[in-house]
Amino acid sequence: MALQRFGGPDVLRVHELPDRHAGPGEIRVRVRAAAVSPADTLIRAGAAAPLLQGPPPYVPGLDAAGVVDEIGPGSRTGLAVGDPVVALVNPTRPAGGAYAEHVVLPAAYVVRAPRGAGHAEASALPLNALTARRALDLLDLAPGSVLAVTGAAGGVGGFAVQLAKAGGLTVVADAGPADEKLVAALGADTVVRRGHDVAERFRDAFPRGVDGLLDAAVMGGTLEAAVRDGGGVAVVRGPAGPPSGPGSERHAVTHHSVYVHDYDGRHDVLDRLARQVEEGVLTLRVARTYPMERAADAHRALEAGGVRGRLVLEL
Repeated sequence: MALQRFGGPDVLRVHELPDRHAGPGEIRVRVRAAAVSPADTLIRAGAAAPLLQGPPPYVPGLDAAGVVDEIGPGSRTGLAVGDPVVALVNPTRPAGGAYAEHVVLPAAYVVRAPRGAGHAEASALPLNALTARRALDLLDLAPGSVLAVTGAAGGVGGFAVQLAKAGGLTVVADAGPADEKLVAALGADTVVRRGHDVAERFRDAFPRGVDGLLDAAVMGGTLEAAVRDGGGVAVVRGPAGPPSGPGSERHAVTHHSVYVHDYDGRHDVLDRLARQVEEGVLTLRVARTYPMERAADAHRALEAGGVRGRLVLEL
């Protein structure tokens, strides 16, 4: 599925594009499932136009799951043709993203899928889990530290809660009434009501302030008020920087912008996340699947909001 022009979901169309084969150091994956993300809708709508390389048609999709189809000469990999795999794809590159029958990637981008996971489930892993992992690595909190998470019922936030607990952190997270049990089941030690004033509730739970905060809900604003002096804030899909306005200079907090493609080609990181699925550390959540030709319907559902778990396109 691709788009010749930017716009609403209906611009997504089936396109016949030239076939690519695995070159030196590359692996070709026969895609069986591609999860839909907010980044895909931004590409489709044109908000990411300055990042797109080459002329249209543009192929969205960052999460690919499927099987190894070809291995190029000189590729350093333990994989074999037919192995089930997952990969993070960068759809801004000229070759496009994961909404395709095949993707060709450097061998380091492709790892064995978690054992026991179907293709749709496996496609829920790369983007969100790598984003959560990158955020936690930037915050670099020691075991025993306190992490606050906004958007904990979502894909990035949910993985962050689980990874933080596996790393020995205490987690306070936000949730709406319908999601409180879900967030607690993911491992949050304390769950507070979500909302624009959630920083106050984080502070009520931890009066000295949390050591780090992951803003997976992209709330911005005054969230740093929940963080102790010398702590850190990691922002997903947003610029790193303190809020402006009265009181914004109240205390020193380090701000980090989380960019998932900083972990492009980090085979070790993605492979470890896949193994953590097998160990029960991470939970793969799929809300609904669609045939690839109904990509427009999946985009509409995502943009309508309220989805818990990933929407996945299947081939």
